Amino acid sequence: MKLVAPFVFLAVAAGVAEATNAHAGLSRMADRHGQHARHERIEARDAATTSTKCKPRSTPTALSSAIPTSPVAAAPTSSVAAAVTSAAAQTSAAAKTTAAAAPVQKLAATGGSLEKVTGGVINVASTCGPIGATSDVTATSGPNGNIDWLNCGVTGNGWTPQQVTVTDLVVVDLADALDDPNTPFKACEPYLDLFQQAGDQYGVPAIMLASISMQESSCRPSAVGGGGEQGLMQITPDKCQAAPGGNCQDPTYNIMTGAKFFADTLASNNNNVLQTIGNYNGWPWGMTYDSATAAATSNCCTCQNNLDYIHQTVNGWLQNIDPSGNPRLGKYFNLDQCRD
Repeated sequence: MKLVAPFVFLAVAAGVAEATNAHAGLSRMADRHGQHARHERIEARDAATTSTKCKPRSTPTALSSAIPTSPVAAAPTSSVAAAVTSAAAQTSAAAKTTAAAAPVQKLAATGGSLEKVTGGVINVASTCGPIGATSDVTATSGPNGNIDWLNCGVTGNGWTPQQVTVTDLVVVDLADALDDPNTPFKACEPYLDLFQQAGDQYGVPAIMLASISMQESSCRPSAVGGGGEQGLMQITPDKCQAAPGGNCQDPTYNIMTGAKFFADTLASNNNNVLQTIGNYNGWPWGMTYDSATAAATSNCCTCQNNLDYIHQTVNGWLQNIDPSGNPRLGKYFNLDQCRD
């Protein structure tokens, strides 16, 4: 989850424009979602770099808190089904990935804090068919559900995220993750205490905050985004006014500010964490396969929404697993066509 403020020539061009505009008004830390969607974390650099792949989007002041009733997802259209089937074939031979050595835990709210409860898979009400959760992480499933359930409606009438709260999620504790020699979070280790402090204060798992930081900046405090986003959490310049000494890259200020923004966005989404994670990648309620991928033929291919994003987050990063590993997590991989 990366945080920006909350969130024609031909008919074809109009479709691309519609997909691009669908991002507006949604929560996102920064404009690096395309890089993450291609399963490539930002490599360490000697100096800050500037992205020119996508133009920075405007940053409206708030997200709508209205939550529509979630209908059962419609069956995919034949064209979409064919595209998904083709992409899924790339991973059909992939073996299971066992969840990380660190114990998987569920979070329970106790007196305003988060208590760790080891084991299990997600258990919530569903209006979109079987949840499809598996204790092992596979290319298309994991403890927090199957990709088709997480993407409910995307290949039909539009995305209708199921009601899942932070305490419903199954996660790995960040401290335990860092004890694993194969953890993808090693770069975040110096900031463990800060992630834990911010997580406790704002009711967000520390590993979720660290996941945002890994996707946004590779946990580099000196990172600068294409739109001027700053630091570990890539917070936007408008959130830097109260930074100590004007230093928006200060790790404490940066992490706390990013955590607060995520928590505020979560609250505005009726505590629906799947909706909030999707918003982070620009997913609007009702997003379809066609609208998510319309930018593929534009001059901003990476402006597409990563259709594997939620699965990669909740069944990858939150399980102490790099989603770009073997097998890659997902079945759409729609950003692959954007590679140079």
